[in-house]
Amino acid sequence: MTENHAGRERSYVVGQAVFAARPLPPALYLVATPIGNLSDITIRALETLAAADILACEDTRVTRVLLSRYGISRRMTAYHEHNAAQAGPKLVEAVLAGKSVALVSDAGTPLVSDPGYRLVEEVVAAGGAVVPIPGPSALLAALTASGLPSDTFLFAGFLPAKAGQRKTRLEELKAVPATLLFYESPRRLAEALAAMAEVLGDRPAAICRELTKTFEEVRRGPLAALAGAYAQEDTPRGEIVVCVGPPLGRQETAEDVDALLLSLGAELGASKAAAEAARMTGGRKADLYRRLMELKGDGG
Repeated sequence: MTENHAGRERSYVVGQAVFAARPLPPALYLVATPIGNLSDITIRALETLAAADILACEDTRVTRVLLSRYGISRRMTAYHEHNAAQAGPKLVEAVLAGKSVALVSDAGTPLVSDPGYRLVEEVVAAGGAVVPIPGPSALLAALTASGLPSDTFLFAGFLPAKAGQRKTRLEELKAVPATLLFYESPRRLAEALAAMAEVLGDRPAAICRELTKTFEEVRRGPLAALAGAYAQEDTPRGEIVVCVGPPLGRQETAEDVDALLLSLGAELGASKAAAEAARMTGGRKADLYRRLMELKGDGG
């Protein structure tokens, strides 16, 4: 008998209403949980947490707070970087034996900067099903609040703690034509920002701290200015995401920009051509649109 059929009531509570959780097909369920504000949980996530035969958590103490908020009473099992080699195979066996296994991290989406990817890899290799239950994500929340380009981005995780290794990693990322996202330790933030400014150039950036929590903060500015500010302040607290804009690009001459505008204008509408030129050069769309109109007028 599974835990679900051994007397545990499968239900969850939202407000004053109690909802029955339907049984789940056998699979590994990757359940995103709040990164701060417990109200950010989804109804599907609650039902999955209540219904799963096995609930595997990065830290059972953290997950217990969430479960208590929504009236879910159940047993949990630990799965984290220190016991993944022992706990992982047992969870895979459970899926293959016809049980539903829900995996949660302390906050956000599982597999992002935690060992969950190994478990997914093992379940897939064994022929089991993997089902994502999407929801909160610190890096996506930071990207959308940063004010930086979001059409192309790269999550680079944590930078190395040692200065030399950190510089080498930043050199590898320097030419990536995308907004860069990093997780960073509060105590290393100032030196990490200084290294970014030195290696990447003085790009626009945003420091997103304690997202969705009481003291949520987003600070925007050039990397060098942010590095200087944090170097003068007390060590910040909380979870931090650093967002860095894409490469500034070479300084095109006026003739280069005119040629680019005319080329794009021959293939696209004026507004789209100006938008694409802005993306490629870092210029302002309105200025480039005005210049394209001037060029078309001169040519007409």
